[in-house]
Amino acid sequence: MGRGRAKAKQTKVARELKYSSPAMDLDALQREIGSGTAVTTDNGDDEYGEYADLAARYNDEDDEPRR
Repeated sequence: MGRGRAKAKQTKVARELKYSSPAMDLDALQREIGSGTAVTTDNGDDEYGEYADLAARYNDEDDEPRR
């Protein structure tokens, strides 16, 4: 018992979030999107380069593995 007030507040907050339109700073968004700098995470290394020899060894399932 005693949950009525808490539930009413949660419902009120949920309605405010659902039906309100938050103020957007479109100029800041345009600056962020149109900054011209791209974030790159590729450092040029092949992620699986160390496994290339194993892939070549076991590439053909019909052949015996070379040792």
